[in-house]
Order: sequence, then structure tokens, then C-alpha cells
Amino acid sequence: MARPKCEPATELTPGQKLKLSLDMFVFGCDVMRQNLRRTHAAADDLAIEALLQDWLRTRPGAKHGDGVGVPVAWPRMRGASDA
Repeated sequence: MARPKCEPATELTPGQKLKLSLDMFVFGCDVMRQNLRRTHAAADDLAIEALLQDWLRTRPGAKHGDGVGVPVAWPRMRGASDA
């Protein structure tokens, strides 16, 4: 997959930013898939996809995702003072 061309973020529309984010996710999955093929040379395509799915679910080093802050239950319950 060709590397996405990046424009300055301030010049992109929200739709273009979303498309770029999704393209970057696909590119990252492709890179991780290649890494898994190198580390599990005997694995077939189905096994590599299973390993990729497992990696996406567990994300070593990102137990609570990539966001900053304290994890909270979802959906968040609004208190009377939040209305």
C-alpha cells in the first residue's frame, strides 16, 4: 500500500482528516501484519489475521487505549449537576 500523502492538518477538511486517519489505520495494520509474518514464519494467512485481531484487542502498552486520562464506564452517567 502506498504511503498516504500528508497535507498540513490545518488545510484539511474534517472529512479529509477522517479519511487520512482511516488510511493511517489500514497502513498500520499492514505494517503489523508484516511484523507478525516475520515473527511467526510458519503461520498461514488465517493465523496471521487471528494474531492481528488479538493484537488490536489487547494492544500491549495501551491497556486502556491511547487516550489520556482516567478510564470511566461507558456510557457515562450524567449527574443532576451535569444537566
